Amino acid sequence: MNFFKVNYSNKLLIRLFSLIRHAPFLVEYFSFDLFCILEKSKAKCNSSEDRVKRQLKLKKSKEKDRPNICIITSPRPMAGVTPLSNLVNILSTLSNELYVITGNEGDIVCKNHKKVYSYSIVYNPKTQIIARILNYIYLQLTISYRLMKLARTVDIWFFFMGEGLLLPILTLKLSRKPVILSLAASAPKMIEAKKNISLLDKTMELLEIINYTLSNRIFICSQNLIKEWSLEKYKNKISIAHEHFIDFNKFKIKYKIHERDCLIGYIGRLSEEKGVLNYIKAIPEIKKGKLKFLIGGDGELRCEIEEYLYENNFNNRIILMGWIPHDEIPDRLNELKLLVIPSYTESGPLIALEAMSCGTPILATPVGHIPDIVKDGETGFIMENNTPACIAENVLRALEHPDLERIVKNARVLVEREFTYEAAVERYGKILGSI
Repeated sequence: MNFFKVNYSNKLLIRLFSLIRHAPFLVEYFSFDLFCILEKSKAKCNSSEDRVKRQLKLKKSKEKDRPNICIITSPRPMAGVTPLSNLVNILSTLSNELYVITGNEGDIVCKNHKKVYSYSIVYNPKTQIIARILNYIYLQLTISYRLMKLARTVDIWFFFMGEGLLLPILTLKLSRKPVILSLAASAPKMIEAKKNISLLDKTMELLEIINYTLSNRIFICSQNLIKEWSLEKYKNKISIAHEHFIDFNKFKIKYKIHERDCLIGYIGRLSEEKGVLNYIKAIPEIKKGKLKFLIGGDGELRCEIEEYLYENNFNNRIILMGWIPHDEIPDRLNELKLLVIPSYTESGPLIALEAMSCGTPILATPVGHIPDIVKDGETGFIMENNTPACIAENVLRALEHPDLERIVKNARVLVEREFTYEAAVERYGKILGSI
């Protein structure tokens, strides 16, 4: 037993001395392995850094290939903020640098986009005809001056909601760079809907028609508008594109259609071309239960509408809300059983897409983009015209439809498929790439 312990101890000592004797070699061996591992790691890091640098270089190269774009609008009211904001979101993705010349409420858009170079113009419309004309000329000269300072920087000029800005477009023709005229409305069609046409109205119509000729490309949101707005002679330079896309996190169905009260609504500008007076005059002809009606919006007809409601004692049936902030529109749409769009002329309208996204059926005249998105009895309802009798008849037809839930579902699916931000960017990208 003692011999075994001594023998075991000796063997342990021999191994220990052997380990000490070979220690320098082991250190060198493991140090070499560690060095190889570190070198490989360093090589991988360098490779990753090189890859990141190449990607950044490629990204910068692609950005340089993108054009510098300038959006020009006339100073905007609140109703023009959302369409302008959508367009800025789209073109900021497709441009190297984006400039915006706007004014009044249009400044809100520029403040929300820090990467946009903005130039603001304050514009106060006058009441007297001579003062209005001089004021409008001064506005155009001011915009033209701004454009001259940007002439060497910008590659593409994009007029949006500024169809009558003749002097700026004439100024830019000297730069020999593409001028795009994006039509948010048609002055000739809007004038047709007016009862009293002034000299200023006819002048605005003439300015817009001249700009059709001067522009290199005309953007409209639907093929239908070529005939509807009498643009056949310009069809070789017309492109179909619109700035409409929906934020589906905001515009969503909060209440199913059978959970809502019988509230019929109109939301839009209170102006003649929108047919809002016809909608109000249709209300006495809609004799069904305890229906209530909502009017949301502001505009030149507000005083006339208030007077009409008071004289006919409609205040107990009609809610006149005034201007509705865009953030509150999803809630208002979720209260409605039906949204009526009785327009004489339209480009979009955006409110139709927002209603469809919120699960609100729409009843509309077949103008603008409406026939592309509303199939009667499938994704909404179409009325032949906007006479009060026709509106009343079709409101009842829509409310009595046996399967409104299916129409609501179909409409929501269509909007989710076709009116995303990605789809809008892709559409504009293809067209701008061909200019």
